[in-house]
Amino acid sequence: MKRSVCAINLIWLKTLLLFLVIAMTIKTGYAQNFEFPNNRKKDAINFILMKNLVIIPVFINEKGPFNFILDTGVGPMIISDPRISDSLKIKDLRTIKISGLGKGNEIEAFVSSSVNARIGKATLSHIPTAILKEDLFRLSSYLGIPIHGLLGYHFFKSFIVELKYSTKRIVFYLPSYGRKIKGERIPLELINDKPYAKIEVESPELGALTLKMLIDNGASHAVSLEILNKKPFPLPPISILANLGIGLGGPISGNIGRLPVVKIGTFQLNNVLTAYPKYEEVAAKVLLNDRNGNLGADILSRFDITFDYADNSMYLRKNGNFKRPFQHDMAGMEVYSEDTQLKRYFIGRIEPDSPAEQAGLLAEDEILYLNFIPSTSYTLTEVNKLFRDGDHKTVIVTVLRKGEIRIRIIKLKQRI
Repeated sequence: MKRSVCAINLIWLKTLLLFLVIAMTIKTGYAQNFEFPNNRKKDAINFILMKNLVIIPVFINEKGPFNFILDTGVGPMIISDPRISDSLKIKDLRTIKISGLGKGNEIEAFVSSSVNARIGKATLSHIPTAILKEDLFRLSSYLGIPIHGLLGYHFFKSFIVELKYSTKRIVFYLPSYGRKIKGERIPLELINDKPYAKIEVESPELGALTLKMLIDNGASHAVSLEILNKKPFPLPPISILANLGIGLGGPISGNIGRLPVVKIGTFQLNNVLTAYPKYEEVAAKVLLNDRNGNLGADILSRFDITFDYADNSMYLRKNGNFKRPFQHDMAGMEVYSEDTQLKRYFIGRIEPDSPAEQAGLLAEDEILYLNFIPSTSYTLTEVNKLFRDGDHKTVIVTVLRKGEIRIRIIKLKQRI
């Protein structure tokens, strides 16, 4: 049976309606902040950075650690891997039905307010939680390591959080700790437990625009633009058709182009890759009238960021990745891991008229060798990097298809 990988690029779109439903469904009388024991005021943990996403260890009901994506774009905690649910012995489960984005029917999830979470030394009892009945996101396949869920708002609102992409470390502390915050202050507006900021973009077609954007470090893309003046955001003159991810209800399609200029405060980034999802599959379904799109981790990871939700602000400092070029996949195909331990890699969806399609590769081909080196010698991050770096370079791909070994040559091309 054909399996498609769930792209992270528009992860917030896959979960937005879910969180809105839960916000209306879960009502508790418990404290909603993480707290330190005794008189502790500060803690720090290391994180894993994969595809610009921050992965942290989280203990749930004193079991774990489990790998969670720390995501400013989510409200309640999400357990996306249902296999861990039984061992957690979660009580007071209720079932809700969710209408998803993309092309598909509604799905079901459990909700509970009887879950305890711990990050470092900080704990929160009775954190509002959704438990998916099936692993719709397939985050483990996309990232190549086990991923069990997502967590965001309740952690960020409890502390001042320093997200140091440059050292892969998070420092979090109470406001009373008295630490001076460094960087340029960017005002935030919190709506439905999510942070929004104003950014400026410039293009020859539209001129200069000020846009209201969701600050979403749980989306691996740079920028996604969905709506302008209650209509689909205009496409740039040059763009390509692309698979932009999987919604709760199915595939999300659209285009990828480039914005000549994106400004956040006094910081300017040039030639920025930008996604334009189809309006009828996204904005029209969730009525995105309060924003134009979202700003993702391919931009945010170029800074060390301090979030101060209590002061409605974030502070930005450029890091060593600031001048990194914005690169799109030059092969035009998704690669996912069916078995993260054995490092078995498969081809997901292939974009029309892409180098991968022209080379004769097909969805569900299993990758055995890359340039005659066993695929097991690569991490999934290294596999994806191979297909993103090097315009006009060739990659020799050996695949297994229906029991037969085939060799194909991909000539990488910067298509946008």
